[in-house]
Amino acid sequence: MIFQKLADGSGEEPLRHSPSRHHGLQSVAMRIPRPLRFLAVGALGLTVNLALFTLLLGKGLHPLVAGLLALAGATVLTWRLNRVFTFDRSARAQHEEALRYAAVTAVAQSASYGAFAVLVSTLCAALPQAAVVIGAAAGALVSYNGHRLFAFAPLAGCPRARNP
Repeated sequence: MIFQKLADGSGEEPLRHSPSRHHGLQSVAMRIPRPLRFLAVGALGLTVNLALFTLLLGKGLHPLVAGLLALAGATVLTWRLNRVFTFDRSARAQHEEALRYAAVTAVAQSASYGAFAVLVSTLCAALPQAAVVIGAAAGALVSYNGHRLFAFAPLAGCPRARNP
């Protein structure tokens, strides 16, 4: 249900009821260069990823399963935050933008999860959280430009405000 609310935009309803607070946060965020906003969203996503991973690991899940579930949760969060604070809206329907974001994220997270899986099974077996961080760094290399150039790219012929 929560994924449906996020996908169809109904999860944005509380922000519509408090436009001044939402607009104020966006105004502050827009003063920060886009790559730094992307890194801030990514840092929050990594924090959520690590917290979920550690929680699931503590519940007895295998590290590879815990890593995959935590990554999925963090990805939903970062899509929403990047959509609001990092990239301009693309003028596409949210479901199309979400699918484009998912495509880029799948490629980036494949790099992230691949590095994580190798490291958690070998060098970082004693400290699996280190494998999460290293994997996230690998995925970030692909993610920023993929989202900038594809997921949130404007529709051809649709002008939009420049987002530094």
